Amino acid sequence: MTDAAEREAKPPPLGPWLDSLLVDHAFLRLGWHNFAAVVPGRLYRSNHPTPARLAALVHRYGIRTVINLRGERPYRGRQSGSSLLTEAAAVRLGLTHIYAPFESRGAPHRDRILRLAAIFRTMDEPALIHCKSGADRAGLAAGLFLLLNGADSAAAARQLSWRHLHLRHSPTGVLDAFFRLYAETGEGRVGFLDWVARDYDEEALRRRFHAGPLARFINDRLLARE
Repeated sequence: MTDAAEREAKPPPLGPWLDSLLVDHAFLRLGWHNFAAVVPGRLYRSNHPTPARLAALVHRYGIRTVINLRGERPYRGRQSGSSLLTEAAAVRLGLTHIYAPFESRGAPHRDRILRLAAIFRTMDEPALIHCKSGADRAGLAAGLFLLLNGADSAAAARQLSWRHLHLRHSPTGVLDAFFRLYAETGEGRVGFLDWVARDYDEEALRRRFHAGPLARFINDRLLARE
């Protein structure tokens, strides 16, 4: 093990734990995991796992890759406390940890979709995808995985569901609109990745989607979603 790996493998200091539990609301995730199999034996989804939860998933499902859909959020010039804890746990458990950030309230970026598709093609399986709550970005990524593996847009869209606390009439409903746009303008006529690369118009999707005010209030104020 390299010196850098040894440093990462050591238990993180108290600061990241406090940031994770209090600032990042990880105390809510101690007993609530929002976990589901996307394709059993290949891909699973959840909210941001604690180190203990990640170890339990490795033991039960054989997870080999962790994909963080939140990105490298700053914490004293580095990642957030939650991400520091996840990275350190991944090192201890021998996992590959990958950042593949997406927005939950914006039209999915073309380059990020294409990069995630490349990650899905080459990653060691089984893999775990997670965002903060496991409701929106995890649902988008799960749907993308299904589309890339032969499912239709309806099956992909079902990954964005109330069962995972996704609110389609809130600003995060732009993710549902993304799958609808493919169904309307590309499905059955052009392959999904070709559609993303050549035909997908992010700006047009932003213009056509409008969130409902009540769902916006619930999602952004009451639930304080990221």
